[in-house]
Amino acid sequence: MASVRRPRAARPAKRSRLAQTLALARQFGPGLVAGASDNDPTTVATLAVIGSTTGYALSWLVVLTIPMLVVVQLISAAVGAVSRAGLQKIIRLHYGRGWGWATLLAVLGVNVFTLSADLEGGSAALELLTGWPYRWFLVPFAGAVAALLVWGSYEHLEHVLRYVLFVFLAYVAAAVLAHPDWLEVARATFIPRFSFSSDYVAGALALLGTTLTSYAYIWETIEEAEEQPPLHRLGLVQLDAGVGMVLAGVIFWFILIGTGATLGAHHQAVQTAEDAAQALAPLAGHFAAVIFGVGLLASAVLAVPVLAGTSAYVLADVLGWRAGLNRRFGHARPFYITLLVSLLVAVAVAFAGVNPIHLLFLSSIAGGLGTPITLALMMRAARDSRVMGSHRIGRGLATCGWAVTAIVSAACMAFLWQSLSQAGSS
Repeated sequence: MASVRRPRAARPAKRSRLAQTLALARQFGPGLVAGASDNDPTTVATLAVIGSTTGYALSWLVVLTIPMLVVVQLISAAVGAVSRAGLQKIIRLHYGRGWGWATLLAVLGVNVFTLSADLEGGSAALELLTGWPYRWFLVPFAGAVAALLVWGSYEHLEHVLRYVLFVFLAYVAAAVLAHPDWLEVARATFIPRFSFSSDYVAGALALLGTTLTSYAYIWETIEEAEEQPPLHRLGLVQLDAGVGMVLAGVIFWFILIGTGATLGAHHQAVQTAEDAAQALAPLAGHFAAVIFGVGLLASAVLAVPVLAGTSAYVLADVLGWRAGLNRRFGHARPFYITLLVSLLVAVAVAFAGVNPIHLLFLSSIAGGLGTPITLALMMRAARDSRVMGSHRIGRGLATCGWAVTAIVSAACMAFLWQSLSQAGSS
């Protein structure tokens, strides 16, 4: 009697499913990088300042920013993937050079300010780790980033940057080990309390500015344009963007809780990186500065290339230059020269001697003031059939996007009103 052999069709099917799963996993990257880059030294320092001055009072706003960030990144991912162009190029082609130059000035002004702040933040981290003055590291750090961007490639850059987000788990542990009053944390997080004090309003705007800053969603459109994913995977592209921002937002909340439970509880204002390092004392004791320095350095390594690259892309898009981190220097010379000049200007600003933590906080406020312009134009592009064809975003997502734009604009007006009132009374 002939033996009956078991059919072997299942094994190739399993391999096929595994191959499909791995292929889908490889599609994740742009959204994770954009989300992680939002957790730059500006954000870490801003949250430390907010935690030290307002405690948990703005934790509800941190939670609110998570769906706001997700909405913005879902829209920017769709715009970049469908149009195959960065946001600045879309603005120039479809809305005229006037709007192109207006957004360019807004983006470059904030980018160079933030880039300088993040260079200082990374250098301050190296000061914490080595004990040497942070100014010694400004030029070498900027030079290392320039070498990575000029002689590296987009694929290598993304491959390295997508894993940096995991370094920030130290802040999650620090918040838990700080033993905050979780009942008080829950009240502050889920029952908003409003105030018109200068610390509260400035903190709210800085928080919105550092998390909803324009470079994060502009970079998302650039990344998707570089990747050029097939449109039948648009849902996966948006999932990548959403997951990246959810992870970043959760870490924002833990950083605020950790600093509120330590610095805020003792009314210790943050003036230096060493001050902010005390937020990690429950985790590392005397090694708190080292742990904080590692996290701050990792965030700078991630954010500085993204900021410099975004600055070069937006100028190239307005002027119609060839651009792309996958191009050789000789094939995109003006693009790379712009990138290098932005780093040089940022280094010059950093050498002006402004305290790193103070500069980081001010750059967040500048980001909050500059964001509404580009955000409104991105919303218009996302519903424009000339840009999106048949893949325009739905009305529900568009409504949420315009709501985010309105919230950021209202925060800007509140800050300006308060600033003018204080100026008038002084």
